[in-house]
Amino acid sequence: MNPIKISTAQFENKSGDKAYNLSVIDKLAGQAAAEGSQVITFHECSITGYTFARKLSEAELLAISERIPEGDSVQELIAIAKKHNIVILAGLFEKDESDRIYKGYVCVNGDGLIAKYRKLHPFINPNILPGNEYCVFDLFGWKCGILICYDNNIIENVRATKLLGADIVFMPHVTMCTPSTRPGAGFVDPKLWENRHKDPTSLRLEFDGMKGRDWLMKWLPARAYDNAIYAIFSNPIGMDDDQLKNGCSMIIDPFGDILAECRSFEDSFVTATLYPQKLTDAGGSRYIKARRPELYKDIIGQSHQAEQKVAWLKS
Repeated sequence: MNPIKISTAQFENKSGDKAYNLSVIDKLAGQAAAEGSQVITFHECSITGYTFARKLSEAELLAISERIPEGDSVQELIAIAKKHNIVILAGLFEKDESDRIYKGYVCVNGDGLIAKYRKLHPFINPNILPGNEYCVFDLFGWKCGILICYDNNIIENVRATKLLGADIVFMPHVTMCTPSTRPGAGFVDPKLWENRHKDPTSLRLEFDGMKGRDWLMKWLPARAYDNAIYAIFSNPIGMDDDQLKNGCSMIIDPFGDILAECRSFEDSFVTATLYPQKLTDAGGSRYIKARRPELYKDIIGQSHQAEQKVAWLKS
């Protein structure tokens, strides 16, 4: 494998405004391509917006959902990728031929769809069904996977994606700055966002503390370290419906070190070059080889009824 140059982006999306969101994707993809990036990735539901979907009826959710790849938004994404000669990953609500709704995420280039993934653990709206397949695909000779937001909190998903061959895992999110039972968690006051230019310090303290980045650092580097992968994390910045999000889009290497991180309050991206040598130099590659599945295959595979609860989402 040759080194690969990847960008991860963050921007303030507009709920339900696909044309606007695609225009920002177009702008940032063009800028990344001009700087030599081969790939750019955007957050969960970056095309449609995300948090507002908790308020939608099934009919309203169907109205903003699209078929993949024939829907207008994915076709526009392909056109943007072709225009800038860059691979783009972005998310939207998907409906299939039977009007079943999924949380979709796609990887495209100028020739069309490369990969499609459906979130395994959706929760924002009860009408969204879970996907049931992992996704591993090839980009420039690298094996890549996709896991959306909550999927990454179930550690088996990351390990399974690695064992299927992925050395890069794209992790699009809409996360942080929501209440939970975790000490220090909570919403960030939107007034701080409105006043960000006059008082950036107060906003940054909230974004970087236990409501945001400090929590992320408890687990995200471990996913990369334990599995000897490059983790490409993307997350929106600014208001997503009535919730404020803190960005922190970043690229983490197989040692668990941050290679690049968005620190701006503006729509932006960062870029890093990924080197294959790190995949085997990192300790995780040795730990994977040292596994003894005969000890725990029956434990991990025993019957279990999935139960998913999200602290801030009140049913």
